[in-house]
Amino acid sequence: MPDANSTVFVIDDDPDVRASVGRLLRSLGLEAQLFASVSDFLKSGPPDGPSCLVLDVRLPGRSGLDFQRELAAAKKEIPIIFVTGHGDIPMSVQAMKGGAIEFLTKPYRDQDLLDAIEVGLARDRDRRETEKAVASIRARFEALTPREREIMVPVTQGRLCKQIAADIGVAETTVKVHRSRLMRKMKAGSLPELSRMADKLKLVPEKRQSA
Repeated sequence: MPDANSTVFVIDDDPDVRASVGRLLRSLGLEAQLFASVSDFLKSGPPDGPSCLVLDVRLPGRSGLDFQRELAAAKKEIPIIFVTGHGDIPMSVQAMKGGAIEFLTKPYRDQDLLDAIEVGLARDRDRRETEKAVASIRARFEALTPREREIMVPVTQGRLCKQIAADIGVAETTVKVHRSRLMRKMKAGSLPELSRMADKLKLVPEKRQSA
């Protein structure tokens, strides 16, 4: 199972289910936070590390599926494993289309739940690492001078220094100096690496597919 700084949130209105899942997770060294409703969950603070959500479909107040839609609309990403004692195919299809890791029908095997949680925590860990890397790249980009930012995109698009110089009305040697500085400040060892950074920052508009 994942590292001990992971948190599994369990939202289920059945106290016996909550207690059972909590014991299972804690026996594996995982932090488990248990809630009877979505409103109770929303009162808790955000986790410091990777997390996922074990979410009952039928709950007092907001249903699990309603909460999944709310999270998606708010662009809050947390992997969800749905559990239910009253599932049907349309419900499971809706949950999986919404990005759920798994849709388990009670009574489910502990191992099936643990497997889904492992996938969810790994996915959230990857997302956090990616966001951290992008934030670091963005901080370096924001430290560039306006001129360095201006030439970064055409450089990553493969335009030559003399072409960029003509485009912005400066000497070719000036562009070369700025390019050298921005490569150093961005900590890019090559133009392909700089291009990947630009892609992660979404500086270069996506090319439209031809009809």
